[in-house]
Amino acid sequence: MPSPQKAKGSGYEREVAKFLTETYGETFIRAPGSGAYVGGKNQGRKQFLHEGQIRSFKGDIVPGQSFPKMNAECKFYKDFTFHLLYSGKCSQLDAWLDQLLDVEDPGDLNILFMKFNRIGQYVAVQPKLTWVMDNYTFYASEKYGDWLVTEKESFFKNNKHLVKQYSGSTDTTSNNSENKHLDLQTP
Repeated sequence: MPSPQKAKGSGYEREVAKFLTETYGETFIRAPGSGAYVGGKNQGRKQFLHEGQIRSFKGDIVPGQSFPKMNAECKFYKDFTFHLLYSGKCSQLDAWLDQLLDVEDPGDLNILFMKFNRIGQYVAVQPKLTWVMDNYTFYASEKYGDWLVTEKESFFKNNKHLVKQYSGSTDTTSNNSENKHLDLQTP
């Protein structure tokens, strides 16, 4: 029998998969194992697997068919030290980003889903892409670069089409002029 923490995490992975399935009308499922199967020292395994197999062992969510570049990790914890986001040294978030980025391929859309008891659900994405956001926290990790942390529901309300666009191709430019875009590139 799995530990309560493992069951809690697995349940959240299924919740995120269901949310994405309902949002996009495609089947997303919880990955049948750990992203470590093709991450870290196991990167060499990718040369023997076809794209569908690699997607099945990458991250916590196996994305829908038209999302070949989605790399997602899910975390459900009791609490989170939000104040450390402003120091650039949030070891908990950095550990999660390490897991996420360990299995990334060039051009992937890396998205971290986070849920905290009695606090809410959030996502973290990289600002190298164009996003539409009402409110967010900018996290400048000393180890993993810049990230935007925002509330999950509003993120997908404003970026549903961009997530699909960025996950389906390596083109990271948005041509939708109706939206106000967040441009955080430094001069």
